[in-house]
Amino acid sequence: MKGNEALAEAAIKAGCRHFFGYPITPQTEISAYLSKRMPKIGGTFLQAESEIGAINMVLGAASAGVRALTSSSSPGISLKTEGISYIAGSDVPCVIVNVQRGGPGLGSIQPAQSDYWQATKALGHGDFFVLVYAPSTVQEMVDLMFKAYDKADEYRMPALMLMDGVLGQMMEPVVFPEEDKTDLPEKPWATTGHEFKREHNIVNSLYLEPDELEAKVKERFERYDYIKAHEAEAEEYLMEDAEYVMVAYGATARIVKGAVNAAREKGIKVGMIRPITLWPFPVESINKACASAKEFKVVEMSMGQMVEDVELFVKGRAPVSFYGRTGGVIPTVAEVTKAIEEMAGGAR
Repeated sequence: MKGNEALAEAAIKAGCRHFFGYPITPQTEISAYLSKRMPKIGGTFLQAESEIGAINMVLGAASAGVRALTSSSSPGISLKTEGISYIAGSDVPCVIVNVQRGGPGLGSIQPAQSDYWQATKALGHGDFFVLVYAPSTVQEMVDLMFKAYDKADEYRMPALMLMDGVLGQMMEPVVFPEEDKTDLPEKPWATTGHEFKREHNIVNSLYLEPDELEAKVKERFERYDYIKAHEAEAEEYLMEDAEYVMVAYGATARIVKGAVNAAREKGIKVGMIRPITLWPFPVESINKACASAKEFKVVEMSMGQMVEDVELFVKGRAPVSFYGRTGGVIPTVAEVTKAIEEMAGGAR
């Protein structure tokens, strides 16, 4: 299946029955697919009047305890950020998809990874984070959609699926569970009507007393600390004896893996760390690599946004360099292999 369509079907399989979105390249196939599927299964498909309308519809639906979804691409996500902040401030779970394109502004409709900072550090105003998953294959997109919903529900927070136009548009074999997920968690906090059997539930992100808001934010950050300790994920490829460490995520990691294989054939001891969660960042994988790494090189389809996180967790124990393309240009295996050779001082 095409990546966008596989992700849409995965959301249905994961128990989502409510989609609110607005078309934008290169993710429009998600909306198109769900516009056909949702009515057939008794779900809701609604093309909102804008991205702002769509994210606030997600807030309303998710507040009632259902699994809701919205998707967009880079400038559309920028429009959604205020609503995402409201969702985070209301402790409401949902899943948001960003199929990234080149920016800033309208930029291009080609693949990019220049929304890393937005996703991990600035997805709205205030003190909050969202779970950020970065799949590198169509199958992993499907698998992580289930995890994104489950973890969003578990921690009562938004989860973001951060992809790019390569993954959204490419076609690969994919396997789905035979049955849709039906064992969804109870949500006693939801606004589902009380039938005079319990107190009213109110979903809210406004706290007029500063002490009350401070206490709420601190409680949320205690939750974030737990998530950092328990939910970070990464793939470690050929890292057992690696002297040079490549760090890449998403579609770029596929290119880097090919370059690592090519460099290994030339005798260079190089491996790759592929963050699967961008928040929380897989700090432990970086720490392990620092024991033998002579240098780290980050590869991104951007001007180098993940570099700062790698530098932060390497903590000066090894140099950190960068190779990337931007504006919708996709790096090649040959380019990255050359960058590895230069880092290692030439082929062995």
